[in-house]
Amino acid sequence: MLEATAKILDDMDCYLPDDESVRRIARFFALLSDPSRVKLLSALTIAPLCVSDIASILNMNQTTVSHQLRLLRDLDVVTCERQGKLLKYKIANPKINEILLVGVEYLGY
Repeated sequence: MLEATAKILDDMDCYLPDDESVRRIARFFALLSDPSRVKLLSALTIAPLCVSDIASILNMNQTTVSHQLRLLRDLDVVTCERQGKLLKYKIANPKINEILLVGVEYLGY
């Protein structure tokens, strides 16, 4: 049986994320566990959209879309900006699209 050396254990302690970071990372990946959120994020990687456009494209009701967007906003995954009377939602960081693409590549699609 192999045992970790003291150096490896020291390195682990330096590089492992702290508890709060681990919780935020887990919450972030939990967002991707819902198919409707993955579809919503995929749509927003193409173009900024308002709630009614998202609801129409994804065949969801606006209340559900708004709820999903609130969850995504809470973790700064999406942002919104007002354009007249409309709120347009967009991906907060291009890394989100990269994460989705890595998943697609991993699954071989």
